[in-house]
Amino acid sequence: MAMASLARRRAVEAVLLRRPHAAAWASACRGYATSGEESDVVVIGGGPGGYVAAIKAAQLGLKTTCIEKRGALGGTCLNVGCIPSKALLHSSHMYHEAKSSFAHHGVKFSNLEVDLPAMMAQKDKAVSGLTKGIEGLFKKNKVEYVKGFGKLVSPSEVSVDLVDGGSTIVKGKNIIVATGSDVKSLPGVTIDEKKIVSSTGALALTEIPKKLVVIGAGYIGLEMGSVWNRLGSEVTVVEFAPDIVPSMDGEIRKQFQRMLEKQKFKFMLKTKVVGVDTSGSGVKLTVEPAAGGEQSVIEADVVLVSAGRVPYTAGIGLHAIGVETDKGGRVFVDKRFMTNVKGVYAIGDAIPGPMLAHKAEEDGVACVEFIAGKEGHVDYDTVPGVVYTHPEVASVGKTEEQVKASGVAYQVGKFPLLANSRAKAIDDAEGMVKVISEKETDRILGVHIMSPGAGEIIHEAVLALQYGASSEDIARTCHAHPTVSEALKEACMNTYDKAIHM
Repeated sequence: MAMASLARRRAVEAVLLRRPHAAAWASACRGYATSGEESDVVVIGGGPGGYVAAIKAAQLGLKTTCIEKRGALGGTCLNVGCIPSKALLHSSHMYHEAKSSFAHHGVKFSNLEVDLPAMMAQKDKAVSGLTKGIEGLFKKNKVEYVKGFGKLVSPSEVSVDLVDGGSTIVKGKNIIVATGSDVKSLPGVTIDEKKIVSSTGALALTEIPKKLVVIGAGYIGLEMGSVWNRLGSEVTVVEFAPDIVPSMDGEIRKQFQRMLEKQKFKFMLKTKVVGVDTSGSGVKLTVEPAAGGEQSVIEADVVLVSAGRVPYTAGIGLHAIGVETDKGGRVFVDKRFMTNVKGVYAIGDAIPGPMLAHKAEEDGVACVEFIAGKEGHVDYDTVPGVVYTHPEVASVGKTEEQVKASGVAYQVGKFPLLANSRAKAIDDAEGMVKVISEKETDRILGVHIMSPGAGEIIHEAVLALQYGASSEDIARTCHAHPTVSEALKEACMNTYDKAIHM
């Protein structure tokens, strides 16, 4: 009976598919219908690296197909990462400002409250709009889009389990693995996205937890901790390492931690989680010093596991066709992003390097330029990093610790936001700018900013490093007044000479 029913259903579907409206329905199930012809480029993954690679390949005249298992373009970043988190960071910041700062500016009101469903709806609206925007770009650039899970079956073929339940084979002369990364798990800590959540679950909580424990003091943990801290949660951060955000310049990091503590963050550094109990209404974490010692118990309503990310490269057929990876799953590639298997490439979080959306985008562009016979290039020394707390912390280039370890003679210029007129005018003057340059040539080696809008200001420094500029080059560049960007100019003045306003 079941087989007969299936046969009848397929027969009906075959008839329906001859009708225009049904053909459109079938196309929607798998993205845009594929022609069955071999593509010049097949991209597995529709995240920042993958969709950018696909669009660039099409712009270069290459017949391109992109396969995305999620059924929505944009990857982790757009759907459950960078974008929704920034939406919540902005919304929660607005609430916090209204609660704690507006009165200082002469704006007073009563009955302030959080409408969490409305806040989540605003987040979802932003995500939906951007996802549809990428689909529009695919259509504009004639990128074939297949919705389904792609698995390599040969260096030129990808088997796809379609979201509608069917399957197909997509053929390509060149295949780019852009599968991104996944949440790193912790031994003995099971994520259920209810009491114990990943960053994905932390973006979709239905209630504001009274107590939130964040395991991991990296970018994601501190950003999501900031969201719920602003909305009223008591946030405790547990970190195995001796410092928060270990990649950050030490001097900036210390000031950053003090700022977070001022916002009522609690930190338990050099601490490891050794036990989890979810049997009650909340969660009980058993922790102990990283070096061993007396144990203690922390109680929370929700625990956010934010211990990093790992490449999403298992189960996609890499080893079956001979592609080599390291023990952590990162794919080995050459300077052209090609793996050890000819015609198979990898980019973004799937390969070594910082797991950042903008780095993946640069990888994608350079990779398809190589495929098209052009010279692609990514300068990994000038990839900026931003922590989107408030104030933001942004950096590019080397930290002072790294420069010191290299043995290069250097000089440092600093400028506090307390001396910046725009920061004082808007009553948001916590932070500083730090510039490190080579002593002999004054060439900028690193820039570190903690300020409102640091993530926007940092790009002047990125461009400076990209073109080998000196601190004097920035210092002698006219900056509009009053702007927070002037703090970078003054820090540069203080590097090779003396700042004016301090």
